[in-house]
Order: sequence, then structure tokens, then C-alpha cells
Amino acid sequence: MSDKPINDTRKKELLSAQVEHIDITSFDARPIVDSMKKMSFTSRDLGRATEIYNQMLADKDCTIFLVIAGSTSAGGCMDLYAELIRSNMVDCVVATGATIVDMDFFEGLGHKHYQALEVPDDDTLRSLYIDRIYDTYIDEEQLQDCDFTINAIANSLPPGPYSSRAFIREMGKYLVEHGKKDNSLVKLAYEHDVPIFCPAFVDSSAGFGLVKHQVDQMAKGEPYMMIDAVADFRELTDIKIKGGESGLLMIGGGVPKNFIQDTVVCAEILGHEDVSVHKYAVQITVADVRDGACSSSTLQEAASWGKVSTAIEQMVFAEAGSVMPLLASDAYHRGHWKTREKRRWAKLFAGE
Repeated sequence: MSDKPINDTRKKELLSAQVEHIDITSFDARPIVDSMKKMSFTSRDLGRATEIYNQMLADKDCTIFLVIAGSTSAGGCMDLYAELIRSNMVDCVVATGATIVDMDFFEGLGHKHYQALEVPDDDTLRSLYIDRIYDTYIDEEQLQDCDFTINAIANSLPPGPYSSRAFIREMGKYLVEHGKKDNSLVKLAYEHDVPIFCPAFVDSSAGFGLVKHQVDQMAKGEPYMMIDAVADFRELTDIKIKGGESGLLMIGGGVPKNFIQDTVVCAEILGHEDVSVHKYAVQITVADVRDGACSSSTLQEAASWGKVSTAIEQMVFAEAGSVMPLLASDAYHRGHWKTREKRRWAKLFAGE
């Protein structure tokens, strides 16, 4: 941190409007989604995507994977994702480290995200230790508290390799004991035995805390804990093998999208040729399909790799924060989750 004093008055002024996370239980989106099904363009795409998600929930044999990339958690969808865990509407989560650590765990510690009602030049924001995500602010000093909390959790664990799932479970346990927000996806996932995977876990605030842990342990000549990315892939593939039919609800793309889709191929490599491709798939993205990137690749393209069925899939090209509240509220109020069996896939690894 800079030795220059921070203008606390100016900082308080800029961090004055908290982001309020939407509550999908407080409104019933079914009428508007039903109307959108009769429209065209993105509206109709969203209507079909919502139908597919409801099919996943109604399918008693379907394990549902929630896949998140991007900053929708910081932007107001955090409680939405938490509700999907609480109401047994997803069985496993694959996400970016930022979604899990910098956003959800961060708020679980009692910190907040703020609306950027005014955006001065970014050098000014840097001088105030305010980080910006488009029109959303984060207090860097609070984010560093998150870094050091991750470091403290790492220091408390026996040395050795941990999958991101195993470490995030320790984060959930920490929030149960010390957290300041009940509506945390990390905390609720721990309580409901819903595993969370971050295939690029250290590409987040967790990375700073874990690097400090290793450097400090090495300086003392003592062993340290580390994140085992191979274990991530193996464990997630194990869930796919044992889970049978599966559905993907994907927000954004990137590494989480490719990681969950690759479990089908990995299962085949391991000799489980009876493992089926993902039966259902929905992706919400604004990425351009013409650049050849994974984030924008269509679900039909994924079929050529033997990952996803083309029969029940839907791409929705929209900013996820504007359509996920409709999709999730519709599914919540249709209520298929009320009769779903709880998978509790985290129990697969209870003997670790």
C-alpha cells in the first residue's frame, strides 16, 4: 500500500451506495417468461433456456452443474446463486476464483460491493485504494483482508496437496464459524454438501494468500499446503461418472465452461465409455462467436468434441445480470426443486 494518506472523506463518498443483490423469491417471473416465449430474438431464447432449466430440475436422474464466469456475483446476482444452493436447484458448482473468493467469500466476511455512481479517472481510484469492475467498486483494503483470511486458513491446515474443492470447503467451514453473512454461496455449499470447484483457483485473491503461505513456510524450512489442479479434474470427473445424466447452467464461459464439459472426455479416457454427454445445456453469454474462443463457442460446437448433446441446449446472448433473475425466479416459483433428491456430492470425498 502507498505511504501517501488516503482521502477518507472522498473514499467514503465514492463507496456510499451498496450493491443490493436481487432476491428471486420476492417476485414471480413466470408470467413475463411465459410472454417472452411468444416473442422473438433473445426473449424467445431466454424462454426456451428457462424451459430447459426446468426440465433439468424435473428430471429425477439429472445432476445439475452451475457454472459461473464473469462478475455477476459482484453485480447483484450473489444472493440468486446462494438461493439455488439453499433450494436444492444445483448439485455442484464450477466457477472462477474471483466469483468464489473475491466476491462471495469477500461478502461472507462482512464486506460489500458498491455501485459506481461516479467514475473519476482510474488513477484517482487507485490513490484511494478503490478497485473498479465496470460500474462497481470494491474497497482494496477490504479485499486485502480477504487475502489474509485465505492465508490464515492455509496456515491452519496440515501441509500437502488439496483440490480447490477441498480448500473451498475449509472456507465454508470458516464462514460457519466466523462469517457475517448467512446468504453466502460458499457457506451454504458447505452446509448442504454441494462441492465447489475453481479450476484456476489461484487466479484470484486466494492466490495472494496462498503465495504468502508458501513463502512464509519455505522461509521457516517447513512444508506447506498447495492446490492440486489435477485432483480438481479427477474429482469433478468422478462426480460426472457417478452422477449419470447431467445438465449445465452456464453463466459466461472461459475455463469453468471448458472444465465441466471436459469431464465427459476424461471419463471416456478412464475407460467409462458408458458415461453420456451432458444431456441439457444452457449458456448465457455476450461473447462473440467469431473469435474462436471457448467463452463464445456454441453448445452445438461442443457436440463435435463429444461433450454436449445438441438435442436440449440453448444459447442466450445477453448480459447475464439482466436475464438470470428472470430464469431463476421462474424456476424457483415453478417449484420442481421441492421434490428433487439432494445429491450431496461432497460426501463422495468424506474420507479425505
